[in-house]
Amino acid sequence: MMEIGFFLKKTISYFVEPFGMVLTLLLIGLYFLFTKNESKAKVFLGFGFVIMFLYSYQPFSNFLVTNLENQYPKYDYKSNAKYIHVLGNGHSNDVTQPLSSRMGTASIMRDIEGIIIHLNTEDSKLIFTGFAGALDISTAQMNADFAMALNVKRKDIIINDRPKDTREEAMFIKTILANEPFILVTSATHMPRAMMVFTSLGLNPIPAPTNFYKEKFEGYFRLPRVEYFKKSQIAVHEYIGIVWSKLKASI
Repeated sequence: MMEIGFFLKKTISYFVEPFGMVLTLLLIGLYFLFTKNESKAKVFLGFGFVIMFLYSYQPFSNFLVTNLENQYPKYDYKSNAKYIHVLGNGHSNDVTQPLSSRMGTASIMRDIEGIIIHLNTEDSKLIFTGFAGALDISTAQMNADFAMALNVKRKDIIINDRPKDTREEAMFIKTILANEPFILVTSATHMPRAMMVFTSLGLNPIPAPTNFYKEKFEGYFRLPRVEYFKKSQIAVHEYIGIVWSKLKASI
């Protein structure tokens, strides 16, 4: 049942997030265009291009990510919590590349922040979670390998490669920490959803956001760019995740 729910969430998310939405609208528009239904083709193609422009427009993209990232400030490095949970993110298993290239940008940012906190907290432990998916190595193991490459000792690392999403990561932490305070490291855009999920299970995370995407506002006259579309994609993914988590909690 859990596998079906996970697949359903991923499928729905694809078509609601910017890329899937724009692609779907354009494909439907092209279908109507080739079937000589020009009025409907204009509607779907026009709507598709408007959505593409909106998500690629810096002020709108920046608004989406800033609304998420401003909810939790950066970590102050003053807590004595002994456990640091670094949430998983994507990676590659192409062994022809060095370890640093096989890690996604978000993973590297999260790992480095977790390592910095670990090095500044005596007797602390790093916890890495995240499953492998279709790859040969899990996100948790990849992040742990990265940490050990930066001289973190293996005895100071806890690995769980089973969790597939944020809720499963939180459920694992519940089994080993109960309500003991711990430091939660994840991307700033993901932190609001992560905090909501973790606290809903009675956990006591201390937020340590990293990998910020927000920028200083520089006016409305900005050309659309792919990087802004990508930021919108990341932000919308989080908004969908928040809604999904709230729906699951209410059922």
